Amino acid sequence: MVDRESLRPMERRVLRLTEEGVDEAEIARRFRRSPEFVERMVGYTQLPRAASTKPAPVLRPLERRILKWRSKGTNHAEIGRRFHSSAGHIARVEKLANYKLRVH
Repeated sequence: MVDRESLRPMERRVLRLTEEGVDEAEIARRFRRSPEFVERMVGYTQLPRAASTKPAPVLRPLERRILKWRSKGTNHAEIGRRFHSSAGHIARVEKLANYKLRVH
């Protein structure tokens, strides 16, 4: 059985329609694809997928840059000018980034 959570939305819909007995030609027409495409897609959903070996980054690029500049001694106001943001906003982003690092 296929793990539905790992499938893309279109793959989930095509599988659902095939399980309901809808003809591949009709599915292809609905998605504006060829029947061969639908047949291949159903076949591909049966293949095992490799798990991602690269972990998702915990911090957003903005958060990483703010932490990098803060570690070099740059104050919130100077970083804020670079991003057209207030010093308070930069301080809040830094606080959130540090929280994310502690939790993860």
